[in-house]
Amino acid sequence: MADLGITTPLLSSQPSDQVIVTVHDYAESASEPVPQPGHEQLSPSQSHNQNETQNHNHGHNNRNSYLSSGNPFRFIGCEELNVPPPSTVDPFRNSTPTIDGVYEWLKIVICIPIALVRLVLFGLFLLVGYIATKLALAGWKDKQNPMPRWRCRLMWVTRICARCILFSFGYHWIKRKGKPAPREVAPIVVSNHISYIEPIFYFYELFPTIVAAESHDSIPFVGTIIRAMQVIYVNRFVPSSRKQAVKEIKRRASCDRFPRVLLFPEGTTTNGRNLISFQLGAFIPGYPIQPIIVRYPHVHFDNSWGHISLAMLMFRMFTQFHNFFEVEYLPVISPFDDKKETALHFSQRTSHAIATALNTVQTGHSYGDIMLHMQAHQAKQAKPSIYMIEMAKVESLFRISSAEAVEFLDKFLSMNPDPSGRVQYHDFLRVLGLKACPLSEEIFAFIDVEKSGTITFRQFLYGSAYVMKLPSFRQACELAFSKCGAAVKDYIVEQELRDSIQLAIPFLKEDEVHDLFVLFDNDNDGRVSKDDFLACLKRNPLLIALFTPQLQHQDLLANDQAVEEIV
Repeated sequence: MADLGITTPLLSSQPSDQVIVTVHDYAESASEPVPQPGHEQLSPSQSHNQNETQNHNHGHNNRNSYLSSGNPFRFIGCEELNVPPPSTVDPFRNSTPTIDGVYEWLKIVICIPIALVRLVLFGLFLLVGYIATKLALAGWKDKQNPMPRWRCRLMWVTRICARCILFSFGYHWIKRKGKPAPREVAPIVVSNHISYIEPIFYFYELFPTIVAAESHDSIPFVGTIIRAMQVIYVNRFVPSSRKQAVKEIKRRASCDRFPRVLLFPEGTTTNGRNLISFQLGAFIPGYPIQPIIVRYPHVHFDNSWGHISLAMLMFRMFTQFHNFFEVEYLPVISPFDDKKETALHFSQRTSHAIATALNTVQTGHSYGDIMLHMQAHQAKQAKPSIYMIEMAKVESLFRISSAEAVEFLDKFLSMNPDPSGRVQYHDFLRVLGLKACPLSEEIFAFIDVEKSGTITFRQFLYGSAYVMKLPSFRQACELAFSKCGAAVKDYIVEQELRDSIQLAIPFLKEDEVHDLFVLFDNDNDGRVSKDDFLACLKRNPLLIALFTPQLQHQDLLANDQAVEEIV
C-alpha cells in the first residue's frame, strides 16, 4: 500500500554549480574585453558582438552614472531580484503512469473479459441515469429556486445508478469514517480532489449543489446530470464570473431548501500526496464548513488523475480486481464569532485541518501550474514539470494572472531552452531584439541570480513580473513614450525610437533598430502608438531599461511615495 505521508523531499540534496565571473568596471581601458555573463559559454556570434562592444567602449563614460550599480532597473525602484529555489514536489504526478511489472500485465490480461462486462454495465447504468434525469428535469424551468421534492425523489434513480457506476469501476465497497453533518449545521462542504470518482460518489452520497466550469455543461450525458444538481457555473478566468459565483454560493447556503454546496477548493485534481493552494470561493460567504478527505490506497495502480489521459485511467480502473476508496468526514469548522476573520484565514484553518488528516503538506501550486505544464508539454519540452512555479505564490507576490504567466512562458520557450529548461545569453538577446552590450549584460545578469550564465523560466518570470508590477513602471513607460518624441503627437516613428534607444545602446545598426521597432509596432502600421508602446513593454517589461538614460533624472520614486502617502 502506498505511503500517504510525505514521500518527497522538500529540499534538493544536489549542490548547484558555481560559476565565478570576473566583473570589470566600465571606466576601465577600452583595450580590456567586457565579460559576458557565463563567459565560459560564449558562442562565436557572441564573441563577434563582444569585439564590437570593445570598439565602442568610448561611450561608456557618459553611462557610468546609471550603470555603476549594475542594476538597470534601479531608477524605477527595483532592488536586487530574489528568486526562491524551485519546489521538489510535483503534486500532480501520477506514480504509475505506465504499466510495469509482470504481475500488473498478467492481472490486466486476466481482467480484460471482466473489463468488457464492466464497460457494458457502465454504459447501461449511465443510460438509465440519464433517462431518469431527463424525466426529472422535464418541464422544469424555474432553475433559480430549489428543485421540487417529487423531482428530487425521481433523481434517486440516478443516484443509485451512480453507485452502480462506481461498482463497475471496481469500487465494490467504500470505507467511511465519520458522518456528514446535518445540512443546517454545515451548508457547505469542501473536499480534496484526486480523481473523477469523488464527484460521482458525492452525487450518490450527498446529492449536493456543485460549482463547476461552464464547459462541463456540454459533456454528453454528464452535462444533463450536472444540471439536475443545480450547478453553479463559473469561469475561473473572469473576475465578474467568480464574484457572481460567490454570491450564488452564499444565496444557496443561506436557504435550507437548497442542497448543501460542494466545492473542491484546490480547483483541480492532484495525486493526493500533497494539498495545493485553496481558492477562496467556499470561505467568502462565512458559513460553517465540513471538510471531507478522500484517499485511494494502492500498491500497483495510482488512481489519481494527474498527467495521465482519461482513457488510460478508465482502462486501468476497469482492469483491476478491486479499487480501494476511503472517505473521512472531518469535524465542522466554523468562522470565528467576532466576524473579523478573513476568508484567507478561514481557508488556511480548513486547509490545515485537511492536510493534518492526510498527513501531508500544502504547496503553493494551483491550476495555473497545470496550464504552464500543458503549454510546455504542447511545445514538446523534455520535462514539462520543471516549468511549474507554484503559481499561487507568484500571484500573491506580483498580482500576476495565470494567463499572463502562460504568455511569459511562450516568450521563454521561443528562446529555445535546453532539455534542463535553461536559456543561453545569445538566445535571450535574440528574442528580446537586443544586441550584446553592457546594458544587455546587466539585464541578463539581473535575472541570472545564480550567476551561471543561463536563466530558467522561474527566474525570467520573477524578474519580468517584479519589474512590471513596480508602482513606477506604468509611469516610466508613459514618460518614455513621451521622451521618444510623442510629447506633441500621439505616435513615434522608427527614427525617433532609434534616437532614444541609442542613448542606452550606441551604434545600433539599421536592421537591429528595425527589429526593435517591429517588436513595438503591434499593429504593423509603420508607427508606434501609445497603446502599442505600453502593450509591448507589458509583454516585455525588461525592455524599459532601454530608456534608462532618458528617465534616470526623473523623480519617479518620489512621485510614487507621494501617491502612497495620499492613499
